[in-house]
Amino acid sequence: MKRAVFPGSFDPITRGHESLVLRALPLFDEIIIAIGNNATKQYFFTSAQRIAWIQTVFQSYSQIKVMEYEGLTVDFCHRVEAGFILRGLRTSADFEFERGIGQVNRIIATDIETVFLLTAPELIPVTSSIVRDVFRNGGDVSTFIPKSIHLTI
Repeated sequence: MKRAVFPGSFDPITRGHESLVLRALPLFDEIIIAIGNNATKQYFFTSAQRIAWIQTVFQSYSQIKVMEYEGLTVDFCHRVEAGFILRGLRTSADFEFERGIGQVNRIIATDIETVFLLTAPELIPVTSSIVRDVFRNGGDVSTFIPKSIHLTI
């Protein structure tokens, strides 16, 4: 089985995340959207909210799972028997950042490949950080998040 892990904080999930996962579905038998818990990072939305939103967005897709994890992504991949890490690239800065992480992951775990997909052009400016800032300041974020979710604090 070709299983991929799509790691991130998803604070919150965006249309860019949704698009990437749906476009990656033909490549893998199963995709695990893995919400990483980083003790040094402060999240705006609760873990329970993020999990519920992701489950709602992908409820029609039995081959998409949602899990939480702590620690190294490659260790999580080994625990769930995933041979691939899925990452999205919006800009050249994303590429440089992700390339470095992918190369270190490859040194640590030679059995896990990182697969990069380019973000759909119309979604390049959408980031969770921007969505949080717009939301925090009372703006309408509906064009940036999947249609099936509604942000609440």
